[in-house]
Amino acid sequence: MTSICLYFQVHQPRRLRRIQSFKPPTEPDYWDAEENERILDRAAEKCYLPANETIRDLIHETDGRFKVAFSLSGVFLDQARRHRPDVLASFRELARTGNVEFLAETYYHSLAGLWDEGTEFEAQVRRHGEAIEREFGHEPTVFRNTELIYDDRIADQVDGLGYEAILTEGSDRLLGWRSPNHLYEPQSEGNDLSVLLKNYQLSDDVAFRFSTPGWSEQPLTADKFTAWLDETPGETINLFMDYETFGEHQWPQTGIFDFLEALPRHVDERSGLSFASPSELVDELDPVGTIEAPQAVSWADQERDVSAWLHNKMQQECFAELQRLEPLVHAVGDRDLMQAWRLLQTSDHLYYCSTKGYGDQEIHEYFSPYDSPYVAYINFMNALGDLKEKARRRLREQGETEIEATAPAQAPLPG
Repeated sequence: MTSICLYFQVHQPRRLRRIQSFKPPTEPDYWDAEENERILDRAAEKCYLPANETIRDLIHETDGRFKVAFSLSGVFLDQARRHRPDVLASFRELARTGNVEFLAETYYHSLAGLWDEGTEFEAQVRRHGEAIEREFGHEPTVFRNTELIYDDRIADQVDGLGYEAILTEGSDRLLGWRSPNHLYEPQSEGNDLSVLLKNYQLSDDVAFRFSTPGWSEQPLTADKFTAWLDETPGETINLFMDYETFGEHQWPQTGIFDFLEALPRHVDERSGLSFASPSELVDELDPVGTIEAPQAVSWADQERDVSAWLHNKMQQECFAELQRLEPLVHAVGDRDLMQAWRLLQTSDHLYYCSTKGYGDQEIHEYFSPYDSPYVAYINFMNALGDLKEKARRRLREQGETEIEATAPAQAPLPG
């Protein structure tokens, strides 16, 4: 029997409003509330509500044989709670079915896992786990890092936080000749994590190629896709993708909801296939080998590394500046400044500064609210600079000795 593990990422960043260095805001309120609410509304109507309703109905129609997993970033949770409580209510309804697993991640969908010190990463992970338990009555036992970023050090940190498993990309660099369709474990001695690897070929057939003009496999029907799954060797096929695949990236007229609705029925017709949650796989399977990741992998871009966020000098400087602000913000102890600093850590701000070539760059531009990565960089640095000045001023007002932010070690470059 081969298990199918469906996992969906749910995230909405707090996009920045245009920030002018010569006319800074009086408070650390850098967010474009109108644009963020507009995009959340669009995603709610096109994806979250109809897809949640479909999944709920499929769980009931299959008598609980259909199962999925989600990770909801803390940034998404905050915005939904404030602006679209109906969306949050629909996720709570899914939680009550008992067939939906909610995973842990960094609260702010950040790259804190790549920092030299693990204290910020740990703080965000703990806060997110508490938020998930509070919202859904479910303490997460499985972790997925921002954009499936994974390396040996992150694996050790996550194991130290008590999680049972971690999700990441089934990168060729990790696997070599091996298949992603098995359970693995980190190479670190004493690390008890299980590692679930995305089957990127089959996942991307749905997430990216489903409506691509000229793709030789169009139309991709649920019957055809299930036949591919049935022919795929292994103990588990991990289909990991952005939830907005359904209705937002792949519009309803492409047939993507028809595909989702039909998939469980076709799986039921195949005696060798069934659905399983990440935690069920950890309980049922034994690791077949170890994964060594001295350099980080992710599910982003063709390189499947961290170059989506740290490829060019602009991205690296912004990333370093975020780290330089850490001791200053902590010294001030101001809740609003701390919240602003952590929201600025959201990986999307670095993603918008990408200057990659054809292909990947088109995807970066699709998500970016800016006319160019250079405008994104200037606006992001203006926000970081303003936050630094506000923190320094608060420190002086408190009569404290000013802390000079020191440069962190070289940002981890893609390998």
